[in-house]
Amino acid sequence: MLIKSYLAWTVIFEGGPSWTTMLKEIPFVLIVYCLIEWFASKRKLLYYLIANLTLTSILFAVIMYYKYYGVIVTYFALAQVNQVTAVKNSVFSLMDPYFLFIYIDVVILAILLFRRKKSQEWKQKFNRKENRRVVLALLTCSLAICLFNIMPNRASMNEIVKAEQMGILNYEAYTIFSNKDVEYIDSNEITQEKIETVKGVKTIHKPLLNGTAKGKNLIIIQMESMQNFLVNLQVEGTEITPVFNKLVKENSYFNHFYQQVGQGNTSDAEFVVNTSLYIPPRGAATQMYAGKELPSLPKLLKQEGYDSATFHTNVVEFWNRGELYKAIGFDRFYDAKFFGEEDTVFFGASDTMLYKKTAAELGTMAEKDNPFYAHVIAMTAHHPYTLPAEKQLINIPERFENTLVGDYLVAQNYADHALGEFIEDLKQRGIWENSLVVLYGDHLGLPIYSLDGNEKDLMAEIYGREYKYTDMINIPLVVINPGSDSEPAVYEQLGGQVDLLPTISNLLGVSIDKQLHFGQDLYNQNTYNILPQRYYLPSGSFLSSQELFLSGSGFEDGKHFSLSGDGNTKQETTEDEFERALELLKLSDSYVNSLPNWKTE
Repeated sequence: MLIKSYLAWTVIFEGGPSWTTMLKEIPFVLIVYCLIEWFASKRKLLYYLIANLTLTSILFAVIMYYKYYGVIVTYFALAQVNQVTAVKNSVFSLMDPYFLFIYIDVVILAILLFRRKKSQEWKQKFNRKENRRVVLALLTCSLAICLFNIMPNRASMNEIVKAEQMGILNYEAYTIFSNKDVEYIDSNEITQEKIETVKGVKTIHKPLLNGTAKGKNLIIIQMESMQNFLVNLQVEGTEITPVFNKLVKENSYFNHFYQQVGQGNTSDAEFVVNTSLYIPPRGAATQMYAGKELPSLPKLLKQEGYDSATFHTNVVEFWNRGELYKAIGFDRFYDAKFFGEEDTVFFGASDTMLYKKTAAELGTMAEKDNPFYAHVIAMTAHHPYTLPAEKQLINIPERFENTLVGDYLVAQNYADHALGEFIEDLKQRGIWENSLVVLYGDHLGLPIYSLDGNEKDLMAEIYGREYKYTDMINIPLVVINPGSDSEPAVYEQLGGQVDLLPTISNLLGVSIDKQLHFGQDLYNQNTYNILPQRYYLPSGSFLSSQELFLSGSGFEDGKHFSLSGDGNTKQETTEDEFERALELLKLSDSYVNSLPNWKTE
């Protein structure tokens, strides 16, 4: 168990294991073993095997989860287990073969148990009574050490720091027994004025570009795993996303735009964009918030006569989307039943099929007198990015081949090609010119913690410097408003997915004065923003207009990353901003908790 603990610490913690690892992990193991010795008079070896398997599986789950999410998995993530089979390719791609050695002793013990003669010898040795005083003394001592590791470190904000301070197994136990009722803010105290005061922004009474897309259709395209570094990227002369690059040059492009998703990934992005609320403290928004009467973009546009629909090639049950769509108020959804099983990639129809059938459906919707809102979710460029040969449309340098980075570039190139076909289809149908079109990435595609040394070197080659957290969560945003007077421009202001609803509402000329929202109009609030982060980054982390702050035990020992990527670590954020970011999350949590349920039990 000590060796297994050292393996987990090597993968997860920046400093790796040390001599203190033994004092933080082994006492917990001894507690389990002492309980077996105290209570089990028969089948001891079996109980030891079960305990070994359980503790090993916890450490293995922690390793695998960290490799993708960069956080320490807890029992709360058990609600996500039913999603694993759908993303098994992603899971297997993260697994270094040596990780499986963590189970080798379990396999050996199981084999020995099935060898009858050897099994009888072992059982006889294990069934002897241990000295109860010795067992009790060892149990008491181990429990005391565990409490000594846990109690002083409970206040740590950063979950990874907390797990390192407590020990992984102690931290897992702590999360189970420390679950307490959340103290919510009274809903009467949660007003738009309060939110804007905490955010530090001012109300704009005569916003720029207001109503410049009045009466137009709204098409939002959510690009799977698309990060901002892809924009204008060429690898040895090969342009990776030529279609998207053209959109960037001809329209409004926001280059400091960031994800705000959590455990639900793509579905969380759908939630944040359509509600301008933050994700829950744990779990996917689709699982935690889908039962609520959520204020949303579809409901807002419904009042203006819009018909709304969302298009996603996976089954609607995945991530509980069906319930979320009802809570948000979409008139219809189109899922795997609509798109069929022709030309499938990973767990749904390809982007080519998505766009082809969606364009046809939008053509039908456009024939009606009222405008429509369509939310289109692209999916083919999904982790682990191993596309069929016929969809690999570019050749990449040999050093990129058979790497996560290389596969990612090829997948995004295909997604870009499919997007280009969709745009041409919409133009031919006369839909494009009469629509406000918004494109953004849903979440990161290349987690730092998933990359090996060679892949990090490839990312450093692309960036011309070390690949950092600020790069990882930076996604592109392009807003296209055909026929408007706005000139193509690059907007440098900080923005996040929570800001899309108010930005879109302003362009469409739809008032959100009576709808609580935590985002801000990016065209008009261009001097300051604050974006709280959850899940992919430690609790307490946030972006300000100058930098990304990663919390430590609190604010004082946190880390600062300049958004410019120039390596400057000068502290720009303040403790006041840290407190305000936490307050914004609490306001959002409290507000959603106060909303009525849309369905009866």
